[in-house]
Amino acid sequence: MSTVADLLRARFGDDHAGYVFEGVTVSWDDVVRESTRRAAYLEANLDPDAKPHVGVLLENTPEYLYWIGAAALTGSCIVGINPTRRGAELSRDVRHTDCQMIVTDATGRATFDGVDTGVDPSRHIDVDELRPHLPAFDHDLLASSNPDGALPLFLLFTSGSTSAPKAVVCTNERMATTAVRAGQIYGVVRDEVCYSPMPLFHGNALMACWGPALAVGATLVLRRKFSASGFLQDVRTYGCTYFTYVGRTIAYVLGQPASDVDRDHRLRLGFGTEASALDRERFLERFGCELVEGYGSSESVVAIIRTPDTPPNALGRERPDMAGKVIVVDPATDAECPRVIFDEHGAISNPECIGEIVNTSGGSTFEGYYNNPEASNERVRNGWYWTGDLGYRDDNGFFYFAGRSADWLRVDSENFAGAPVENIISRFPGVVMAAVYPVPDPVTGDMVMTAIEMNSSTVFDAGAFDDFLAAQKDLGTKWSPRLVRVTSAMPLTANNKVHKPPLRAEKWRTSDVVYWRPERGDRLRPMTDDDRRLLEQSFANNKRSHVLSGL
Repeated sequence: MSTVADLLRARFGDDHAGYVFEGVTVSWDDVVRESTRRAAYLEANLDPDAKPHVGVLLENTPEYLYWIGAAALTGSCIVGINPTRRGAELSRDVRHTDCQMIVTDATGRATFDGVDTGVDPSRHIDVDELRPHLPAFDHDLLASSNPDGALPLFLLFTSGSTSAPKAVVCTNERMATTAVRAGQIYGVVRDEVCYSPMPLFHGNALMACWGPALAVGATLVLRRKFSASGFLQDVRTYGCTYFTYVGRTIAYVLGQPASDVDRDHRLRLGFGTEASALDRERFLERFGCELVEGYGSSESVVAIIRTPDTPPNALGRERPDMAGKVIVVDPATDAECPRVIFDEHGAISNPECIGEIVNTSGGSTFEGYYNNPEASNERVRNGWYWTGDLGYRDDNGFFYFAGRSADWLRVDSENFAGAPVENIISRFPGVVMAAVYPVPDPVTGDMVMTAIEMNSSTVFDAGAFDDFLAAQKDLGTKWSPRLVRVTSAMPLTANNKVHKPPLRAEKWRTSDVVYWRPERGDRLRPMTDDDRRLLEQSFANNKRSHVLSGL
């Protein structure tokens, strides 16, 4: 059985560059030594009668990873605290995960001011103050470290893009296995220079970037937080060859002004999730670097992988060890959905093909959500693991992503998902990203609303957008947005995923410019205050005002 402690111990004495941060390089040997020093601190200071859970609120720094190494060596568990959470939400995260210590810095400590987390302020450890007083390196501790691989190493909060974040359990053994497997799949070798701009409290950065680098002794370049304008400069400065991304990261990089040095770098591959097929094509054309999309989550129960024959808009097929076990299911009947039928324009002609992606072998590898049996049971029902993600599948077995389960829309008694509409809208020139979501219709069902963020050099033209939509042969007859919100800053989670709950909650009640069609088939025009009042009066006239208070 391999654990992260085993992977770390294998790097002892390794002088190859381990972590690079803001121009400073630390060898893997030093990484091991610094991790062991913090392991000694944990052994001396954690209460053995309480859960060995250590909350970490730090930016992407070597210090963060040293504490992960310390936890791996001591059988402790790192709780990655989302730095965007505040007040009661922050308190809930720390209390829910039973942290007995919080590792942070001066900035992080200020975040906790006035927040009752249940952790005594004396147990809020400032890494900058502690560093000079850490124990000396203890080789015996490193050599004798043998934590149970079944112990949790991480509690990874889900992105919270559709609901309150849940803490996914990831054991020491699963993290080690994932690190080795991911490195093999994406060709990470010792000479690789891996770039990690994604937050270290999220599974993407840990499982697809840090873990593979640790497993083979490759170099990991860290950036405090993602910067679209700093992306190319970083990969060029440090000679990065591989990187990971999540959510709308690629859209933001592409939104930067083009340059004649866009191909002056060593990048060979980027791996991530949720970049559109069009953005992947644009990235390859502009930067000469291939992007490989995968489907998975921190729960690691369903994995879908692209192969060379995967259609451009598809996710890929299930990983070979899951063959025949991953299907698309109608949640109302538990029956497998029919395969998609595309018309001659590539449009979905049978919307009943869309359902929830499910692993019928159950959640045997699902280690559960910490302290949340209700959410765990919601994931594993009837012996199957339900991902909460919508998808569909073609006759060749390729899966396509159709959005989250909260992204269902119902217009004129027809159900459809938001993601295919987002993919179409993203083709409109100047769009950085688009979010499609349901808002209530004054009579019945939903209206389609989209929020659009344009790049800095493009002004949204409603007439041109209408003409564009009319020309899209794969746009379903019910899919055209009734309302269009043009925003300068799309709400995002800390993982750069679109955060739709506030968009759904605000509806058309926003200071952003909103265009709308008073009647189906009308051209878009700016929505005025009088329009808003008349629209909401129509809800009252139809005795549906109550639906305006929901998400």
